[in-house]
Amino acid sequence: MSENNGFYASLRREQAKYEALITRKNREKEAYNGIYTRYVNPVLTAAHTPLFWRYDMDPETNPYFMERLGINAVLNSGALYLDGKYILVARVEGNDRKSFFAVAESDSPVDGFRFRPYPVRLPDTCPEETNVYDMRLTKHEDGWIYGVFCSESKDTASADLSAANAQAGIVRTKDLETWERLPNLRSRSPQQRNVVLHPEFVDGKYAFYTRPQDDFISTGSGGGVCIGLVDDITDPVICTEEKVISPRRYHTITEVKNGAGAVPIRTPRGWIHIAHGVRNTAAGLRYVLYVFVTALDDPSRLIAEPSGLFMAPHGYERVGDVSNVVFTNGAVVNEKNEVYIYYASSDTRLHVASTTIDRLTDFAFSTPSDPLRSVDCVKQRCELIDRNLEYMRTHGI
Repeated sequence: MSENNGFYASLRREQAKYEALITRKNREKEAYNGIYTRYVNPVLTAAHTPLFWRYDMDPETNPYFMERLGINAVLNSGALYLDGKYILVARVEGNDRKSFFAVAESDSPVDGFRFRPYPVRLPDTCPEETNVYDMRLTKHEDGWIYGVFCSESKDTASADLSAANAQAGIVRTKDLETWERLPNLRSRSPQQRNVVLHPEFVDGKYAFYTRPQDDFISTGSGGGVCIGLVDDITDPVICTEEKVISPRRYHTITEVKNGAGAVPIRTPRGWIHIAHGVRNTAAGLRYVLYVFVTALDDPSRLIAEPSGLFMAPHGYERVGDVSNVVFTNGAVVNEKNEVYIYYASSDTRLHVASTTIDRLTDFAFSTPSDPLRSVDCVKQRCELIDRNLEYMRTHGI
C-alpha cells in the first residue's frame, strides 16, 4: 500500500508538471533584427510527450513509477496550417535512438501544442529500414498531403556499424491519421537526404528538391540543393537531370553541404526557400539557416540570394545532443500572411520564430548577395555606411 501511495504521488506530481508545461504561455524574446521574432520557450520538447508514452501507468507492474520507454528529444518537424489549427509532425527520438513521427496540434502557433494519443504508424513496407526522421509536409495541389522523410538503413557493403544508406521515403494522407506508403524516391544519386516536394505541379510533373550525395555524411560530388521532376508519384523516379539551384560555395555557410528545409513559401514575387547550410569549424559542423528565392513560373530558376545566414543558434540553443545546430523542415503561413518557422536547436528541442510575408520578401530581395571575397565584403559594407552617414547627416538623426 505504501508503494502504491508513492506511485500515485509521483503520478500526480508529474501530471501537474506536464499540464503546467503544456499550458505555459510563450512570449517574444527581446532580441531584435527586424526580420523575425524568436520566442523564449521551445514549442516541443521531450517533456511535451504524454506521460503514458513513457511510463507504465500500472502500480502493480511499475511500483516505483519509472520511465520504461524514455524520450530523448523532440525535434525537426514538418508543419501545416489547416482549418485554423497549427499542426506539427515532429521527429520524436526515443532513448533507444530510434526516431518516429508524431502529430501535435494547437490553436496557437507559439504554444499549447499537444500530441495526439498515438504516434504515426507508418506502413512497414521496407524491411531493411531501421530509422525514419525529418518529415516535410506538403499540401499538394493534387489534393493529398505528402510527407517526405529520410528512410535510413544499414549500408551492408561496409563493415563499419555507423555506415548508413539514406533514401527519401514518401507517404500521403488526407487526415493525418491514415498514411499510405509510396515507394521511395529513385534518382541517379546513391543517397538522398533533405528532400522536399514542391506544392504545385511543374510542367505537369511532381517537382522534388533534392540533395544528391555520395555517402551518408559527405555530399562528395553533390553540388547543392537541386530540383528534379517525377511523372508518377506512385512510381517516383526522377526523370530529368537534377539541376542545382542553390550551390555549395567555398568559404561560405554552405561550404560543406546544404539542403532544402521547409516547403517553399509562395509569395507574389517568387518562391521563398528556407534552407540549411553547413560549414566545418574546429568545434565541428555548424548548421545555420539561409534563404534563397526561385521564380514563380520556373522554380528551378534562382532569382534572389541574400547574403549569409538567416538564422543561427543563440544562447542555450547551441547546446544539446548535436551542438551548434539550427535546422528547419517546417514553416506555415496563415490567413493574415503571418509566417511561423519551426526550427530545432542542437537536435534536442523545437522552437518557433515569427515573421510576415512582407518582411520575409523584403529580406530576400533587399539584402545584397554575398560578393564572396573579404575585400569586396568590406567595400559592400562601407557603401552602406556611406549611405547611412549621409542620410543621418541630412535628416538630423
